[in-house]
Amino acid sequence: MPDPFAIVFFGDCVGQPGRRALKAALPTVRERFAPSVWIVNGENLRSGSGITPDQFKDLREAGFHAVTLGDHAFRDPRIVPMLDDPAEPICRPANLSPKGPGKRMVRIPAAAGRPRDVYVATVLGRIFMSLPADDPFACADNLIGSLPEHDAIIIIEAHMETTAEKAALAHHLDGRVTAVIGSHTHVQTADARVLPKGTAFITDVGMCGPYASVIGRDPKGVLRAMTTGVHTHYEMGEGGERACGCVILVDPATGRARSIERIDLPLAVG
Repeated sequence: MPDPFAIVFFGDCVGQPGRRALKAALPTVRERFAPSVWIVNGENLRSGSGITPDQFKDLREAGFHAVTLGDHAFRDPRIVPMLDDPAEPICRPANLSPKGPGKRMVRIPAAAGRPRDVYVATVLGRIFMSLPADDPFACADNLIGSLPEHDAIIIIEAHMETTAEKAALAHHLDGRVTAVIGSHTHVQTADARVLPKGTAFITDVGMCGPYASVIGRDPKGVLRAMTTGVHTHYEMGEGGERACGCVILVDPATGRARSIERIDLPLAVG
């Protein structure tokens, strides 16, 4: 019987503050959990919206095996060639138009410490989301059905606005995927658990970024827009940087989760 192995998933990494917090957290996570698979949502790296090729390469050099994107996937068009390149482990949401660029899923090949392939995909929600997307439930079903393996190890990121839509997707997929990891709202929730049939779930893993902010943005600009209705450019926030995510312990024999634990690591000051 093969030993279980750990998969780490970090939530939306927001701008330079998020990069600092994320990189500072890596040694602690490596020592504490010894993950075999490292995944991060990178769609907010470019000053809060989008990702550049250099930022993607920086994540790869830091040791991440896969980078996911959400509703800001195409904000910087320079990333499109990498999204189209099958050799680059970065994917856009799977339930966007099939005519759009980019891969719908990343396969992380088996290697030392992980005896089986790991598949990673993101689906967008349809409630209160500005980017039109197809049915995330049917999309996830199709992704699972497209894989040649029985009981494949699959991480589905639920990049959604509402808690109910994320929870519904998790219960829909319970027992068929390893984990459903909520993201997008940038606030970590306290409900990490393994569902009855073996799928790990958390409503939102939170962000890697400045928590002395309004979900990553300078409060002054956000307050001006919300109190006056005047369009305002949102600057990056600063202060209270933290790296948030989760670690999933996976049974390679079944492809299901044994446990899920939250990560919330503040950036040390000084």
